[in-house]
Amino acid sequence: MDTAHVVQSLLVAVGLSAATGFRVFLPALIAAVGARAGVLPLSESFQWLASAPAIVTLSLAALFELGAYAIPWLDHALDVIATPAAILAGFLLSAAVLVDMDPVLRWSLAVIVGAGAAALVQVPTATARGVSTWTTAGLANPLIAAVEAAGATLLSILAVLAPLLVLLLLVLLAVVAWRRFRRATVASAASARF
Repeated sequence: MDTAHVVQSLLVAVGLSAATGFRVFLPALIAAVGARAGVLPLSESFQWLASAPAIVTLSLAALFELGAYAIPWLDHALDVIATPAAILAGFLLSAAVLVDMDPVLRWSLAVIVGAGAAALVQVPTATARGVSTWTTAGLANPLIAAVEAAGATLLSILAVLAPLLVLLLLVLLAVVAWRRFRRATVASAASARF
């Protein structure tokens, strides 16, 4: 196992898995197209992902998913199944792109990295859509859905073509989230004193 190759596979896995937290099928479609174009290597048991039938099926599923999230009441219903589906998709996409590894290591990393990254993105996005549904009667949900779709697309393309940028982007997002969390915690503590 070449260390640089393992690190690159991990970055691709993290990026694609995190993207499944925004949309379940779009990252898989982008990975499939990347594999079909010869840009993204797949592990042996996932070579089928680059097949024409898989790409057509993923294209239809991605189109349905994108359209469904533009409908406020339907996007809320989808979130019920999207969270476990995103975690499963993150797990499977990670296993697909973690190549040239011992199977035990590959599947272990797929659980930790893939399912973990997907959950870390999916849970807050589902929460944000829920808050949007209650505070705007769903009127802002199509905007949120468009931002999430753009995020899934950008993150997936970066994961396939420039995995190091994914790491930088995720670190930047973590820093921003941490600062907002700290600011909210300090503000909450200050208001609790009065």
